[in-house]
Amino acid sequence: MAVLGRIRRRGTILIIIIGLGLFAFIAEEGFRSCETTKNNQRQQIGEVLGEKVNAQDFQQEVESFTDYLKVAQGIDNLNDQQLQSLRDQAWNQFVQNKIIEKEADKLGLRVTDEEMQNVLREGTHPMLQRTPFTNQQTGRFDVNALQKFLADYKQNGTNPQYGEQYQMIYKYWTFLEKNLRQTLLATKYQSLVQESILSNPIEAKMAFKDENEESSIQLAALPYSSVQDSKVQITESDMKAKYDELKDTYYNGRFGAKQIIETRDVSYIDVPVVASAQDRATLQKTFADYDKQLAAAADPSEIVRKSTSLVNYLGVPVSKNAFPQDIASKLDSMAVGQTTGVFENKQDNTLNIIKLVAKTNLPDSVQFRAIQVGGQDANAAHRSADSIFTALKSNPNQFEALAKKYGQTGEKNWMTSSQYEQAPSMDEDTKKYLIALFNGGVNELQNVVTTQGNIILQVLDRKAMSDKYTAAVIKKTIDYSNDTHTAAYNKFSAFLSANQTAADLQKNAAKNGYKYLDQKDLTSNQHYVAGLQGTTEALRWAFNDAKEGEVSKMFEAGNNGDHLLVVVLNKVHPVGYRGLDDPTVKEWIKAEVMKDKKAEVLMAKLQGVNSINAAKAKGAKISSVNQITFASPVTVQSLGASEFALSGAVAATAKGKFSSKPVKGEAGVYVFQVTNKANRPVKFNEKQQEMRCRQMALQTIMQGFGNELMYNADVVDNRYNFF
Repeated sequence: MAVLGRIRRRGTILIIIIGLGLFAFIAEEGFRSCETTKNNQRQQIGEVLGEKVNAQDFQQEVESFTDYLKVAQGIDNLNDQQLQSLRDQAWNQFVQNKIIEKEADKLGLRVTDEEMQNVLREGTHPMLQRTPFTNQQTGRFDVNALQKFLADYKQNGTNPQYGEQYQMIYKYWTFLEKNLRQTLLATKYQSLVQESILSNPIEAKMAFKDENEESSIQLAALPYSSVQDSKVQITESDMKAKYDELKDTYYNGRFGAKQIIETRDVSYIDVPVVASAQDRATLQKTFADYDKQLAAAADPSEIVRKSTSLVNYLGVPVSKNAFPQDIASKLDSMAVGQTTGVFENKQDNTLNIIKLVAKTNLPDSVQFRAIQVGGQDANAAHRSADSIFTALKSNPNQFEALAKKYGQTGEKNWMTSSQYEQAPSMDEDTKKYLIALFNGGVNELQNVVTTQGNIILQVLDRKAMSDKYTAAVIKKTIDYSNDTHTAAYNKFSAFLSANQTAADLQKNAAKNGYKYLDQKDLTSNQHYVAGLQGTTEALRWAFNDAKEGEVSKMFEAGNNGDHLLVVVLNKVHPVGYRGLDDPTVKEWIKAEVMKDKKAEVLMAKLQGVNSINAAKAKGAKISSVNQITFASPVTVQSLGASEFALSGAVAATAKGKFSSKPVKGEAGVYVFQVTNKANRPVKFNEKQQEMRCRQMALQTIMQGFGNELMYNADVVDNRYNFF
């Protein structure tokens, strides 16, 4: 009882202690939950139709796309710009597929396995062209070749001898099959939309008349510029009324005032770091040494390698396409063994030397078949290859049978020079193999000895003979030294320390030799601030951390930090409608109101005018315009304008008649006299014209419809946080 009494006396304290313990436990779980949520958010690369897109999932899509391109286009290595372009394609395709999938699902549209099989059996779909599964006789997609590969992959996919090649082609096919199914679904959806757009014989006849009835006129034009802006009074109500009228109108590449994606207005100072006179002199001295070494070298490969030239030396004949344009332009004028001496290319900011080692006439593509012969060691491989070579000499028809004996197909393949010309390097075995391949005569058998074994090679066909060059090129950027970079960095740092606000930067930039520039409507999917590579960090600052009016730290951007950059965030434009307080919108609306007001003045001036001479007396510019149709705008050269309203008014006016009232255009107000009307000598085809009407209507509708679908998909693109 005594114990219970003590507990009762201290009950309040115990409750507080227990409460604090429970709070700590709950808080800990809450913190964990928040941290988990934040980690999940950090991994979200974007959002489409409310569905979160995980960064790892998207990266897998990019890698699948890359594997596909490696097979489809023979691309091995991608530079930063190519990789960024590939990510853009993967993202845009992902977004479009999600939107189409949702719309198709609402309509009950899908692509069945049977439909896929029918497409594969037909083999005519554009996506199935130029695949590895091609019938050698017809040059078309062969579903049997695909099925054979899939069966072989199932059996041999893990075999080390075939694994890498089979895996690459299998990934290629998996990606293509997935995208083919998505493309077929999109085609179904678009076809459904297209079928909802109808035409008829009456519309076809009217459209044919609009396209082919030509008018000639005498035109009198009063330009808006003839009315001084100061004579026009614009009120707030005028601006508001015009804004409400035009905010959804397509204008200047966008839908009026509607903001489909979030953008930023920024200003920036970009300081390029360039080589000093001392830097250039040092590089010139180095190139003078290269010049002597190349001229004396029988094999220039080591000299080029040590120079870290921007152009690789493969030591095999390649086409002009393998060289930069400035190098390729000099090859034909050079003699074999000649060295150009040092020359500068200002366009790419490089110093260059060329030595032409050899020039020969070779095919661009070769059809061949081959047997790779290995053994316990190189000598065993050589003995086996000699035996195979002797057997084939006496009976070439057993090539495929002997190949199968060594676990290969011996099938015919094509090799093009473009498949190896951009290689970063080439070992001696590969070099020997390619030289034998492209120099081999048709039907000639060759036993090519390599360090690992032998290759029995037979060239079957040669196409597109052209000049090929073996040329050693040393091309190096005229780069700045560390001292030059440090000097530029310190100077810009001192300027930024003394000018820490946007106003000060703008005021004092020119005085210090810098340019203060603007970039309107920067989007995160543009990837580059100020058009510079290497500005991912600056982009993240602008879209994540910065507040309006804030100045960034100094960023090192460009290629390897050859630009110094500071950014000012001026304005954030969220998704939705921009208001009249937005300078861009206000300027646009004011111009439209100004045009309306001036049109009223000029139309009043032309009131009662009933002839070209009377219009001329009012100060109008007179010109003759021919070949006017309703379907195209009238080009008014005197005002430098294209006028759709004028083409409609001319079409509605009979030959010999004067315009019934002044026409308000984009650049001025017009009256006119129709001097002639005639039809083009074109035969009317009702069905073709109906189809054209449908296609034009579909194109117009899909442009606005597609943007509306994208707008409603609530797409969030956070890729800039990851790449």
